[in-house]
Amino acid sequence: MGNRLYVGNLSFNTTQSTIQDTFAACGEVREVALPTDRETGRFRGFAFVTMGNEAAASEAISKLNGLMVDGRPIRVNEAQERPARGGGGGGDFGGGSRGGHRGW
Repeated sequence: MGNRLYVGNLSFNTTQSTIQDTFAACGEVREVALPTDRETGRFRGFAFVTMGNEAAASEAISKLNGLMVDGRPIRVNEAQERPARGGGGGGDFGGGSRGGHRGW
């Protein structure tokens, strides 16, 4: 198990300091990241919390999963690494022929 946690089902009113204070009860909190929507800039309703060590992360999962924060029961579990996204490869999108000169 790692020490990075996913925290879901957060209220849109939840702040970084609320999350920091909530998780600090289980140990050192190294980082709190609140992703925002690229277009609106609004908080997306979930966060990533990096705890100081695996023991603190494990304790946070067991103690905080289902806890009511800002009127909502939060979901806390180990963050999963994002699968690698396929990069856009080449591709011939230009017109034209592939057989050489047409001889016009």
